[in-house]
Amino acid sequence: MALSRRTILTGAAMLPLAAHALRFEAAAQTGPGTTAGSDIPPILFVHGNGDHAALWMTQIWRMETNGVPRNRLMALNFTDPLARSDDAVAQQGRSSTEDQRRELGEAIAELKKRTGAAKVALVANSRGGYAVRNYIKNGGSADVSHAVLCGTPNHGVFDGTDSPGSEFNGRSPFLKSLNPGEGPEVTEGTAFLTLRSDGIDKYAQADGRLLGKPGVATGVTADGPALRGATNLVLGAIDHRETGFHPRAFREIYKFIVGREPVRIDIAPEAEVKISGLVTGTPGGVPTNRPVADALVEVYRVAADSGERIGAALHSAHTSADGRWGPVRVDPAWPVEIVLTSAGAPITHSYRSPFPRSSDVVHLRPGRTLGPADATVGAVISMSRVRGYFGLPRDVVLLDGKEPTDVKAGVPTDSLSTIRLPATDIGRPVAALFNQERIVVRAWPASENRITVAEFTE
Repeated sequence: MALSRRTILTGAAMLPLAAHALRFEAAAQTGPGTTAGSDIPPILFVHGNGDHAALWMTQIWRMETNGVPRNRLMALNFTDPLARSDDAVAQQGRSSTEDQRRELGEAIAELKKRTGAAKVALVANSRGGYAVRNYIKNGGSADVSHAVLCGTPNHGVFDGTDSPGSEFNGRSPFLKSLNPGEGPEVTEGTAFLTLRSDGIDKYAQADGRLLGKPGVATGVTADGPALRGATNLVLGAIDHRETGFHPRAFREIYKFIVGREPVRIDIAPEAEVKISGLVTGTPGGVPTNRPVADALVEVYRVAADSGERIGAALHSAHTSADGRWGPVRVDPAWPVEIVLTSAGAPITHSYRSPFPRSSDVVHLRPGRTLGPADATVGAVISMSRVRGYFGLPRDVVLLDGKEPTDVKAGVPTDSLSTIRLPATDIGRPVAALFNQERIVVRAWPASENRITVAEFTE
């Protein structure tokens, strides 16, 4: 059984389809490195609240780089990824803990069937860890060899009398069922690892300021993600999302499951890259992973220093009923612009750094709906960090040469920053910088219901 311990890791922490294709994303082809055999269990990645499988893309690439075959890697899309306000009360477009336990079980069964493996390893971020613990505790331990919980608020985001039915309340019936008052908090037969931040996880704070209740004790501390009976590691200055998606987290995930150190932490490029994914939406502002049909997806190669398109579209096609787009072949050195046009949403121009490896989890959701503040401006430009938050002063964060005013200092809480430019700036290049990743976008006219997003890889 894994030992329970608290270890602070420093230094390296600062290193820069089957029948259920809508929810189970096979990651496809083996990367360089030591060939992974049947001694390594297939790995299923589980996303958090409101998210989707695409967030695991870089960790899947790192697994491939270290020799894990692509057909033994899968990332789950929960149909309705956002939690209910009260777990026991149905809510349109949102899921219960039981919904997530059931969908996770279906994904595990699919991966076992595909690989012939008796057990799988589960890697979950945030809310995804709830589904993992729920599945294992309630009859699923025989299916799961390893469970890695990254930033999961295992004892709640808060512990109090408000919102008693919320699954994020440490006193909720759900969390009380997972956390006995004494003894192990893990299920025998499965090896558990928890990864957490050294104090800058926005959902593991003693003060309620980040929950809109400054000065009110949450009843939760930075140790909240730890579990009695698990191997519990503290990764250092890592934010809530980075506990699962940071290169530093990859080392611990790989080592725990595989039983040895990874050969590489960086991502080895492939000679030939194909990307594809799923188009979803946010009806009523609620993110879902339900497919969107008849959405137009266009992919362009762009110049790294200007964002200008180079040549005709590499891909231009509408999605069918399954919401899938692609595949399209790209060079691993090409930055790209992906344009998504779907009903009831702004036309979203997403600029990305080069894709070093193939992926079928390049999922697309339109950007936010333009509001009153955007009515009189020329262009709306955002930069987005889906696998972490912008931390000031921890990170270098610049948009159009300036540090954003809408990113709060201290505990990292913001993953999106937006500026608005006058009409005279339409068409000009705008640079977004996050540490060592730089993306140059073009300013598209807001008057045409267009927005521009620079989406960082890390």
